[in-house]
Amino acid sequence: MSELLNLWWVWTAAALSLAVIEVLVPGFIFLGFALGALAMVIVIFVVPGLGAPALLATFAGLSLLAWIGLRLAFRKQSSGAKVVHHDINDG
Repeated sequence: MSELLNLWWVWTAAALSLAVIEVLVPGFIFLGFALGALAMVIVIFVVPGLGAPALLATFAGLSLLAWIGLRLAFRKQSSGAKVVHHDINDG
């Protein structure tokens, strides 16, 4: 398994698969994992000899950072719905 995790195209395929799942099941959960997998491609090129536990831990950390970044980036986005605090029928 360690040999597969050290291949850049495996992480690219995982990122693409997770991005497709995000389109089907929206919520910015799988997009964080997809960005983490895409960042792992860079990690594989920079540090090519990591073992499977280190690669999976790095993937988890990068995915968490991506998810937090997405939450911060899209927190300010509003749905455009108006919140009514006073009803016209209340005296």
